Amino acid sequence: MLDPATVLDGLDPEQRRVAEALRGPVRVLAGAGTGKTRAITHRIAHGVATGVYQPTEVLAVTFTTRAAGEMRQRLRMLGTQGVQARTFHSAALRQLRYFWPHVHGTELPTLTESKLGMMATAASRQRVRADQATLRDLASEVEWAKVSNVRPDDYARLALRTGRSVNNVDPETVARIFGTYEDVKRAQARMDMEDVLLLTAGMLADDERVAAQVRRQYKWFVVDEYQDVSPLQSALLDLWLGGRDEICVVGDPAQTIYSFAGADASYLRDFPRKHDGTTSIDLVRNYRSTPEVIAAANDLLAGTPSAGVRLQAQVPSSGTAGGAVTYTPYADEVAEAEAVAATIAQAVAQGTPPGEVAVLFRINAQSEAYEEALAARGIPYVVRGAARFFDRAEVREAVTRLRGAARSGTEEGDGLVDAVRGVLSVMGWTPEAPAARGQTRDRWESLQALVDQAAELASTGVDDLGVFVDDLDRRASEQHAPVAGGVTLATLHAAKGLEWDCVFVVGVCEGTLPITYAESPTAVEEERRLLYVGVTRARKALAVSWAWARNPGGRATRKPSRFLDALLPDAARAQPGGARSRKVVSCRECGKPLATAAEKKRGRCADCPASYDEELFEQLRTWRSGQAAEESVPAYVVFTDATLQLIAEHKPRSEEALLRINGIGRAKLDRYGDAVLALVG
Repeated sequence: MLDPATVLDGLDPEQRRVAEALRGPVRVLAGAGTGKTRAITHRIAHGVATGVYQPTEVLAVTFTTRAAGEMRQRLRMLGTQGVQARTFHSAALRQLRYFWPHVHGTELPTLTESKLGMMATAASRQRVRADQATLRDLASEVEWAKVSNVRPDDYARLALRTGRSVNNVDPETVARIFGTYEDVKRAQARMDMEDVLLLTAGMLADDERVAAQVRRQYKWFVVDEYQDVSPLQSALLDLWLGGRDEICVVGDPAQTIYSFAGADASYLRDFPRKHDGTTSIDLVRNYRSTPEVIAAANDLLAGTPSAGVRLQAQVPSSGTAGGAVTYTPYADEVAEAEAVAATIAQAVAQGTPPGEVAVLFRINAQSEAYEEALAARGIPYVVRGAARFFDRAEVREAVTRLRGAARSGTEEGDGLVDAVRGVLSVMGWTPEAPAARGQTRDRWESLQALVDQAAELASTGVDDLGVFVDDLDRRASEQHAPVAGGVTLATLHAAKGLEWDCVFVVGVCEGTLPITYAESPTAVEEERRLLYVGVTRARKALAVSWAWARNPGGRATRKPSRFLDALLPDAARAQPGGARSRKVVSCRECGKPLATAAEKKRGRCADCPASYDEELFEQLRTWRSGQAAEESVPAYVVFTDATLQLIAEHKPRSEEALLRINGIGRAKLDRYGDAVLALVG
């Protein structure tokens, strides 16, 4: 038998209040890193220990299988067995599978793994030609409509009112495709994930016997991440409760970042209005981050509509520079990625495990520069929530098309950038980004990243599509390194619920964060909350950065994000060159702008020690220039600067050691190995 007093041991005063508030309704506003899972699992365990709850009568629901699994594990550790901790869909599907045959006398429709096939059929019947990206966007829009209780007949009107859109498909057409999709699905005796909730809610609403049996089974409810509840999930919860108020909800309005998918934080904010006599408790003690990180997080939201609980740091300050929050501008995105990778390499060399480091950005297409920079330094990484850049379907297709164009010589007479644009335009690339969010926008961003790479290469004097394709192949091969225990590369959305010792939030400039299509005040505030989520992922060190220009040598026309207005020191805010744009030369070690002519000549700050033998590096560069001239190729085709720096740092003495240098494969070893080993020797 559990000892109730023991269950409460180790809880802070606010967590203890949650654990002791056994009768509902209860609302917990839990700031980032304040131990909300600890509080609600101890509440359940305390309820069981005191005899208020029977374990099998408790249903705890959340949004991800990972969070549900963590809840089950913690309850087991507390000695509490038999509690159902599930996602919304898992709990509903379990009930649906049990009751459906009894209610309808038929088999439950088959749960489909993907909408795309049926969506393609629906689009075709409406005579709409849709590529895979558009089909995915249509599927996402149907998901939003269904979780928001929007029917096909009402979609067009509500889409116009709420600013919903699918790129190149008008709302009336989306509505017709939506309705046809539902017809196709029914004809095939299938259901999608949204139907799991809809059919369960319909069954409970229409059959009082089923509703009574479910309510006898579950008498106590806990809902985690309540700020992410959709109208459909809220309706299902009301049906589970059946007018009772034995419910505890936990969430943080400041971490509402899924409104575009139907999440509605008003259910959390307005919970006391709906449930009279609500016990409301705030968790404010942050056990994750240093005081410096917490101060930045609080200042980011202070005085804005997104402000939630004001966090109080419980972790002592590290007392070192590593505990501070840094804000750093860079000349361009390449310099930003190189500097971040160099800083990570230094941290790893000093003992930080790569798995305790994360680079967070707004969109998936931003990952490529960091994949390249980390791979060049031999640092393992993993892309979370998406495929690595060169593994993405649109990138693979684009490289194949570019390779074919290079072989056929169809780019004759065009410059490199124009040739690349011409090939990618066949895939739907346009000079202007799509106005809407979603897969169509993501696909465009990937293609635009290839255009930017072509522009970067062209700026070095290369005007050959074949050389560009070879460069893409090199990047792809180097970015297929082992990823176990690597640095995490992730979008800010994918980072929610995770944490690392060191976090780099990159690309924090206007047009990227907030993203260009966030035009309404509501959408802009969601972008601010997205940055807040990124900031609060850091335990010990947080680095925020942005680039004045997209490409090396580009005009420095960007501005740091408006969200940083309350955080930035004046020195970081100042645009290089004042009113006049100029190319900024950055330190190759730390990435900061170089001030003096001597520093620019040396390529690093006066107080930044070189991580490699600079004399050997210059000898290698001189040799490379001669070799490139002899072969009539750009110098980087022989070896990149990053590879030469690694050679100058590690000074390999054998062919085996050379092969361990990132950027050197068997072919380059055979061609250049003897010369390089002679220089090192």
